[in-house]
Amino acid sequence: MRKVILNLAVSLDGFIEGPNGETDWCRIEDDPTAESTFESHFDEFLARIDTIFYGRLSYDLWGNYDPGESASPPEKKLWSGVHSKEKYVFSKSPNVTDERATYISENIAEHVWEIKNRPGKDIWLYGGASLITSFINLGLVDNYLIAMYPIILGGGKPLFSDIKDRTQLSLNKVVTSKSGVILLDYDGVFL
Repeated sequence: MRKVILNLAVSLDGFIEGPNGETDWCRIEDDPTAESTFESHFDEFLARIDTIFYGRLSYDLWGNYDPGESASPPEKKLWSGVHSKEKYVFSKSPNVTDERATYISENIAEHVWEIKNRPGKDIWLYGGASLITSFINLGLVDNYLIAMYPIILGGGKPLFSDIKDRTQLSLNKVVTSKSGVILLDYDGVFL
C-alpha cells in the first residue's frame, strides 16, 4: 500500500510559517558549491512520490507556482518535479473545476484510503496546517519527514495544533547538513 508522507520544513520552535505568513527562512542552501544533503534528499523524495495532497489555500499559493525566468536551475528543477505529480486538493468548496487537480470536499478518510490502495508511488501530504491536523486526527499520516531549520521565529503558524490524541512515532533516521538543517524521518506507530 502507498504511504502518505508529511514532508515539510519547520523552525526550531515548531512553526511552518512566521508571524506574517513568511516562509523565506526555509530555503535550500544558496551556495551552489556546498554539499547539499537536504537538496539531494528532496530529489530522492520527489522520485518516490507521484501524488500530492494540498489544502485549498496551499494549492492556491503553491500548486501551480512558477519560479520565473530569473530562478536558479535547481529551483526550476524542483518546481518542474513538483508540478509533474498528480494533485488532489481538499477543500470545503465542492464542484471546483481545475484541469490540473482533483478536488475532494467530503469523506476525506474514504477518499484517501481509496487513493492509497491504487497502484503507484507514495503520496506527499503538502499541507496546509489545518489539512495536516485533519490527516493526523484521522490517522492518515504514515511517515513524517520534518526538515528542522536552525531558526527561532518566536511566533507564527504552528506545525501541530488541535491534535486530538497522542501520536506515537518511531525514528527511522536523522540526516544532518552543513547548513544546520536536520531532517527527521519518523514512521507513525498505529496501535
